[in-house]
Amino acid sequence: MSDTIQYGHLMHRAMRGLMKELLQEIAVKGELPGDHHFFITFDTTHPGVDIGPRLTGMYPEEMTVVMQHWFDNLVVMDDRFTVTLNFGDQPEPLVIPFDAIRTFVDPSVELGLRFDAQDDDDLEDIPESPMV
Repeated sequence: MSDTIQYGHLMHRAMRGLMKELLQEIAVKGELPGDHHFFITFDTTHPGVDIGPRLTGMYPEEMTVVMQHWFDNLVVMDDRFTVTLNFGDQPEPLVIPFDAIRTFVDPSVELGLRFDAQDDDDLEDIPESPMV
């Protein structure tokens, strides 16, 4: 056990939970409400990221995608989400683990979440809080 409370790790887990819940609601509705739109920046080298070879060549380390007017096949799982986005009139399926995300921004409400680079194993050392 550590001598300090791991606030940073706890905050990252809470913010990822917020993203997951938000994306689950969007997946059910099939669209973003009002003027909401998301800029999601993620590490393309992170284990579990799956993007096509064309996109890998264009974005070998980091990529920012925009979810706004058109997206398809949004499926949210415990540790990742999948979505099809349009790149130059070509639909491309993406698999993005939540741990790969570096920033999540909704400019319509000035919401911005930033995730520091960290070792995912450190998060596993923190037990989940029991739900009440």
